[in-house]
Amino acid sequence: MSVIHSSSCNYPQCPAFDPPRLFPELIEAFGNGMKLDPSNAVYAAVRESFAMLGYDSENAGTKDWNPLSFLVKPGETVFIKPNMIAERHKLNTDWEYVITHGSVIRPIIDYLFLAMHGRGRIIIGDAPQTDSKFNEIVRLLGLKEIQTLYGDFGDFEIELINLQDEFWVRKDDVYVEKVGLPGDPKGSLSFDLGEESYFHELDGKGKTYYGAFYDVEETNRHHANGKHEYLVSKSPILADVFINVPKMKTHKKCGLTVNLKSLVGINANKNWLPHYVFGSPEEGGDQFSAGQLQNRIENSIVMAAKKRLLKKNPLLQYLARKGKPIAYKIFGSTESVVRSGNWYGNDTVWRMALDLNTILIYGEPDGSLRNSGEMKRYLSVVDAIMSMEGNGPVAGTPRQTGLIIAGENPVATDSVCAKVMGFAWQKIPLIKNSFMKEGHSLVDFKYDEIMVLSNELPFQKRLSDISKEKTLHFLPHFGWVGHIEED
Repeated sequence: MSVIHSSSCNYPQCPAFDPPRLFPELIEAFGNGMKLDPSNAVYAAVRESFAMLGYDSENAGTKDWNPLSFLVKPGETVFIKPNMIAERHKLNTDWEYVITHGSVIRPIIDYLFLAMHGRGRIIIGDAPQTDSKFNEIVRLLGLKEIQTLYGDFGDFEIELINLQDEFWVRKDDVYVEKVGLPGDPKGSLSFDLGEESYFHELDGKGKTYYGAFYDVEETNRHHANGKHEYLVSKSPILADVFINVPKMKTHKKCGLTVNLKSLVGINANKNWLPHYVFGSPEEGGDQFSAGQLQNRIENSIVMAAKKRLLKKNPLLQYLARKGKPIAYKIFGSTESVVRSGNWYGNDTVWRMALDLNTILIYGEPDGSLRNSGEMKRYLSVVDAIMSMEGNGPVAGTPRQTGLIIAGENPVATDSVCAKVMGFAWQKIPLIKNSFMKEGHSLVDFKYDEIMVLSNELPFQKRLSDISKEKTLHFLPHFGWVGHIEED
């Protein structure tokens, strides 16, 4: 694992985010005429992270350095998944601390090009939030400019794909229409994890799950009676290598979102994903933190309204749009009141996220899982140049952290991010439970075995030995304040 502190906390502003200088290993592939951007400290930080991890160390500093040659071979397909959740902050027009910046993606592609000797296929894709505009996100990230840059290399293809299968139209914060989208050109795959699911231990306990949309019955058809079914996009499963390029942010339902939670973006139907269990802990749920009468009244009113909204009656939609601000005044805004599983007691989302990671790491093109231990080739490069704290993942506040964090395992990388943020991994079910499973486990190591390599001395040590005083003390989402921070 590497933690690299960049010389700047700012992103370059000129796509296609060219390197700051002509590094020796780039001359062979691109020649002396390669365009440069001296302001691009991000490129240098990503490059330094590969060197810090010891990739192709015998050739480091020479024209023959090929850091990603261990990961990918010529002619293979690599799926790169940025965090493309939304084209803007929920409450303003900011975006640089909401989604992965294109300047982090560009050096990864350059070094993949070297490793693949100019022959292969790169797919950049994600399924943004259902009401987000993929093309606008692509524009902000400068991905078309990067794609065009490689247009003259005939044996090296870069494809941009929107994994959204639907776009949900919102008016006044109410979903009023679904518009079908093509989704993954390769189609989708259904995986039933059954007893392999992290939900298996909840079977038979009368749980009713809420997914991503008003149709509760659909969610529970796929998670009942020992069945735990997910619909995922084929392209990430079919790819030889998966590279996650997430953003480092707090998250309302699982504490933080980096690699593990970000796999919601490979899903092909978000309503198959359980997000919380109806009710309070006293009732066997995690929707609310307490079984107050006000919460039960709110739930009965909201669910009755959502069932009627499924009928797509324009009058009902209009009444819901006009009534929602009134409801917020009575019951409180979601940005200030714990509801919808947005708190430290959410016992659902971590299970869903780890199930999706099991599918990615072990999934076969026929919907089965390959043998335990035969893990997909994987790399993570975390964009923590600008991060988000507070009400993440789309309504928080920016932190100029100036970091690139990289590694070859999603659990290890998220563990490092949690430590850097000042969070205790044992208090984050998403991370803690990653170390608990046997069989198709996401780890073959213990937390105490994670080593960090860094250009910052306080982080250059075993992860468990890093002092909390040296961490960044992120403000958690309000539903996690006082429950996730290191003691």
